[in-house]
Amino acid sequence: MPPKAPQIYVVSDGRGETCSQVLKASLVQFEDQRYRTVRRAEIRTVKQVEQIVRKAADSHAVIFYTLVGDETRQAMVGASREFAVPTVDVLGPAFSALHDLFKRAPGGTPGLLYASEREQFDRHEAIDYTLKHDDGQRPHELSQADVVLVGVSRTSKSSTCFYLAYEGVKAANVPLIPGVDPLQQLLDVRPEKVVGLRVNVMRLMTVREARSYNMGLSPSDNYIDKPAIAREVIEANRMMERRGWRSFDASYLAIEEIAREVMKMRGLKGYSMTSHSAP
Repeated sequence: MPPKAPQIYVVSDGRGETCSQVLKASLVQFEDQRYRTVRRAEIRTVKQVEQIVRKAADSHAVIFYTLVGDETRQAMVGASREFAVPTVDVLGPAFSALHDLFKRAPGGTPGLLYASEREQFDRHEAIDYTLKHDDGQRPHELSQADVVLVGVSRTSKSSTCFYLAYEGVKAANVPLIPGVDPLQQLLDVRPEKVVGLRVNVMRLMTVREARSYNMGLSPSDNYIDKPAIAREVIEANRMMERRGWRSFDASYLAIEEIAREVMKMRGLKGYSMTSHSAP
């Protein structure tokens, strides 16, 4: 984003999802407008609020905020007046109307919305992350993943990632391409976060032959050539071992079985699995 693009701060004492959604709904009316969003979540102290307002003043930014604590709300009002920073209190009008209706002040406890709808928020966030990080996209953000799947083409990496995302797991996948060094961003990810999907040569040939028929590939293409596939599989397996990436044979496993094994290796639990395992 160009340095002169206007900045919009999203400030919240929770995760900032509500504020972000309101801002997103507003921005669609300003098509093709350049801007940069600066998100600040879990803001719980007066000092944090004041620091944010100062930075926003320096960049001539606008602040959208969802703060429910009395001290942080008052700090935002006071600091924005002092530094002449435009602010939008996203929850303010709703609090005022409900105060008049119920004849009582709001509780002022941050994070209640996320606590009550955590599963939905986590799934949406995971699905959004997985969509953006399929097949090696946005490698500079791989460190944010809960798990990164690697393997040769057609080892069910993408399908497994989307199954994991539905379980609330942020999953990315990166293909291992024969003769091409892995992305440095992948090598920088902690090894325990990376899981390799191995597959035997005959199974991979069967899957690729079916796909190649639809793609109209030549039978001599390396994509479906048995010796080439064998070299590709061996090279990928050696890479997994060399880098210390845990892996398992996914040749004849269904997607949900692969996902369960991945989560077991990473020590993760999906929402449906957690609910099903309850006594």
